[in-house]
Amino acid sequence: MTAATGSLTHTDVLESEAVHILREVAGEFERPVLLFSGGKDSVVMLHLALKAFAPAPLPFALLHVDTGHNFPEVLAYRDRVVARHGLRLHIASVQDYIDRGVLRERPDGTRNPLQTLPLLDAITGGGFDAVFGGGRRDEEKARAKERVFSLRDEFGTWDPRRQRPELWQLYNGRHLPGEHVRVFPLSNWTELDVWQYIAQERIELPAIYFAHEREVFLRSGMWLAPGEWGGPRDGEPVERRRVRYRTVGDMSCTGAVLSEAARVDEVIAEITASRLTERGATRADDRLSEAAMEDRKREGYF
Repeated sequence: MTAATGSLTHTDVLESEAVHILREVAGEFERPVLLFSGGKDSVVMLHLALKAFAPAPLPFALLHVDTGHNFPEVLAYRDRVVARHGLRLHIASVQDYIDRGVLRERPDGTRNPLQTLPLLDAITGGGFDAVFGGGRRDEEKARAKERVFSLRDEFGTWDPRRQRPELWQLYNGRHLPGEHVRVFPLSNWTELDVWQYIAQERIELPAIYFAHEREVFLRSGMWLAPGEWGGPRDGEPVERRRVRYRTVGDMSCTGAVLSEAARVDEVIAEITASRLTERGATRADDRLSEAAMEDRKREGYF
């Protein structure tokens, strides 16, 4: 709140809405779970959840779908946070599915599209009836279509025609046995809102989000990190550049941006001046087709 007037700021309103959604789900569903990768949106979502239920412990576990090509710094951060707060973490491993022959590597080395089956199996195996995700409507066209409560059928698939109205912050969580609901507490946030909240709450993030020296190579206009996933190819020289990451996913499809922003206030200034969304600027998996994200969401991806 502002000290002079006592009125709620824009960030206060967003926080209040997200806390309301988190508490609504905890009271309405039997077994929720929160997706947590160590990326900034899931970090903010976890911070909100801890705040929503304090001083009680978090009333649900965390779930991470590990592609096997995640950034080591982010995985280390994930494990530190889980240990610090004494949280329960379920890990669904894409590598396990590849080793068992259930999934096959893609020719481009990208594992992000392979996350769907491990995610759906983890939801079914864990008996989770509500799954919190950090998706925001400003990220991408398909996510802009999503309601806060998004019903998924018994196969985990999404049908935009089954969206329910959400007037006056009234959410309908009814579902049949075998179905579940995806819940997006940050739906109405923007990338700038997320960073302003990080600044306000002094939330720790993986250092990868701030400018640092790193080996990268250029592919299709994106600065990618070398790794076991198959990069770089011939004719893609590795260079040492000062970069940071706006979004964090599989190393094979998450690009860095050239940047000198080493502090939260500098990142906020950089985002304010940007005309590209974070996914549009740094996620190769969203460039596979015009409807790449929507196709994956229909199959069960977040």
